[in-house]
Amino acid sequence: MLVEMKDPLSQLHLIDMLQRLGLSYHFEDQIQSILHPMHLNILASTNYNEAWKHNNLHATALQFRLLRQHGYWVLQEVFNAFLDDKTGNFKASLCEDTEGMLSLYEASYHLIEDENILEEATYFTTKILKQYLQCEHNKDQNLAIFVAHALELPLHWRMQRLETRWFIDAYETRKDMNPILLVLAKLDYNTVQSVHQEDLKQAYRWWRNTGIVQKLSFARDRLVENFLWSVGMTFEPEFGYCRRMSTRNLSLITTIDDIYDVYGTLDELELFTNAVDRWDMKAMDQLPDYMRLCFLALYNSINEMAFDVLKKQELHIIKYLKRTWADLCKAYLKEAKWYHSGYAPTLEEYIQIAWISISAPLALVHAYFFVTNPITQEALQWLEQYKGIIQTTSIVFRLADDLGTATDELKRGDVVKSIQCYMHQSGASEEDAREHIKWYI
Repeated sequence: MLVEMKDPLSQLHLIDMLQRLGLSYHFEDQIQSILHPMHLNILASTNYNEAWKHNNLHATALQFRLLRQHGYWVLQEVFNAFLDDKTGNFKASLCEDTEGMLSLYEASYHLIEDENILEEATYFTTKILKQYLQCEHNKDQNLAIFVAHALELPLHWRMQRLETRWFIDAYETRKDMNPILLVLAKLDYNTVQSVHQEDLKQAYRWWRNTGIVQKLSFARDRLVENFLWSVGMTFEPEFGYCRRMSTRNLSLITTIDDIYDVYGTLDELELFTNAVDRWDMKAMDQLPDYMRLCFLALYNSINEMAFDVLKKQELHIIKYLKRTWADLCKAYLKEAKWYHSGYAPTLEEYIQIAWISISAPLALVHAYFFVTNPITQEALQWLEQYKGIIQTTSIVFRLADDLGTATDELKRGDVVKSIQCYMHQSGASEEDAREHIKWYI
């Protein structure tokens, strides 16, 4: 279907539809067979404005976004043709091209540091698209739905499976709707949903069997919420093991987080941190009863995961897994000491610990082992230390989480977050501190 198309723009449109309808995982090879030659053409040419996308902002932005999504590096200079020669800003005439504005808006969120053209594109398109929604005359109501949806949250920041559910309904109202694609999308969504439901059942049985819900009444019981996080990481049917094990990890993280934040004494937290660091059943003897249950559930679950990999790939990965849990507990302990002593860390001190305490490094390292076969020795060496991509991803995750949940977490007795650290350090208001954290991200 994809390869048979000869028009590059039609191919890109179909790839975009397949992605947003949640169907692209069925066509990965065909998609790569289209995007790879496109990327080679861009690398081999000094003229970014090929005939099929000549002065077509929508086509240029769509190609840019899809290539970057799939790991193909494209320079921001592909948008030079749409800049004013005198001012260096985007041409004012582009304001009339709402479809192009929307495509550029979505593409601009794939920027990296110091890409000024894309930074300007975000500001420019946001302003113009907001004006489009406010206009009462000559407005395409269907297009307005997609503009409003994009302004609420760009596509690059959305959870893929939730976006698919929304897009299926929105796609049904479009004039260019393909009825075959629509039927396929609905069937596939329901099929995948049934797989997810079975994963959730298995995770639920494990969670109840741990006894944590019954014995540790102070801890949050958020299994379904944690499962949703795992679906956000890997929704494809073949990654059921990853979803189930990730749900286990996230549920244990939630419980341990509550122990450190709201229930355990500092002496007890020291003992628990030491037990996890030693990864030794004998260390359980020194723990209070409620901690023994949690430690044993963690110990058995992680060892089971390592055993599964050992059976399938003959690799001993327990040291990589237990290290992430030890690092997490040490970060939790540091934050608990700050809280109990009333110490207000600087933003830099906070980030140094908080990028680990958000648990993203743990989740990413475990997920790698859950989905990768074969696991290479090179990858194991790489996992000996957290590389930059894990650290920077974790920092973004932590700061974004702070913007959304800091107030609620402080109310339940949690350590101060990045917003409060910056306020204390600089004397800024909460509003200014939030803006600074957004800039930091």
